[in-house]
Amino acid sequence: MCWNSFPKASTIILDPVLRPLECGKWAQCCLALFVIILLSSYWYVAALYAVWLYWDWDTPVSGGRRSAWVRNWTVWKYFRDYFPITLVKTVDLDPKNNYLFGFHPHGVLVAGGFGNFCTEATGFSKLFPGLIPHLLMLPFWFRVPFYRDYIMCGGLVSSDKKSASHILGLKGGGHVAVVAVGGAEESLDARPGALTLQVLHRKGFIKLAMKHGAHLVPVFSFGENELFYQVDNPRGSLIRTLQERLQKFMGVALPLFHARGVFQYSFGLLPFRKPIFTVVGTPIVVEKNTNPTNEEIDKLHTIYLEHLTQLFEENKEQYGIPDHRHLIIT
Repeated sequence: MCWNSFPKASTIILDPVLRPLECGKWAQCCLALFVIILLSSYWYVAALYAVWLYWDWDTPVSGGRRSAWVRNWTVWKYFRDYFPITLVKTVDLDPKNNYLFGFHPHGVLVAGGFGNFCTEATGFSKLFPGLIPHLLMLPFWFRVPFYRDYIMCGGLVSSDKKSASHILGLKGGGHVAVVAVGGAEESLDARPGALTLQVLHRKGFIKLAMKHGAHLVPVFSFGENELFYQVDNPRGSLIRTLQERLQKFMGVALPLFHARGVFQYSFGLLPFRKPIFTVVGTPIVVEKNTNPTNEEIDKLHTIYLEHLTQLFEENKEQYGIPDHRHLIIT
């Protein structure tokens, strides 16, 4: 079946499923719902939720509150097949260990990260039995009423250092912290054909893995940057300057992206139907070191970059990237 021959009726069905990936709009709807309830005759419902929110405030940094029922919703299979998304295992991972997955590239909306690690549509639990994935997301989104509860059901947790430390420090192994290493800043460079990764100066995740003895696993999601066009925003431009200032102020990047609509393919906010292949690489064994030196961090960071580059080079031609293209690590 041709990737672009997806029935329009199915696209209509998937529209509300894909929209939640546009975090800002979905979060605004949840916030608006809370305000409407608060100002209505059912204000006490909002008041009770506010009490619950206060009591539950630290849950996103304490492992979250995942729901196997939500992760196995049938609708996620439609989400998977829309692109489609495929999770590729290269080696077995021992569930006796905890792991830190470095996810690359961030893309505009981390669609591959969500589909693979926040749902069971691509068969994570079958491919990696005994492992429980936790995708880290900006703390900002866990402050939004209702929305926070929805995203935690899939296994999303706060990207706060305390949150990652909690997951990687869990006894008995079997837990995976999935970190989009490039972060919100990298999303501003996400566009078709882009191979730029912002990881050269990001070493916090390396230090975190060392402190807990969590094995490092590079993950490259081929096709992640192909889902949206983005308004030209070269470094130094007015648009990029405003985006960077907003990102520093709020912690949230706002890429000005567009792709396709429901009934036409020239413009809209639905992602393009481009296949995503998320390849999980070979683990790097990390010995626990609660107080690593800068030299030790730099050494492991270099090893990680070598493994990430090797993972990309060994798989790129299989997933449509010409041999002469290489990663640009900044």
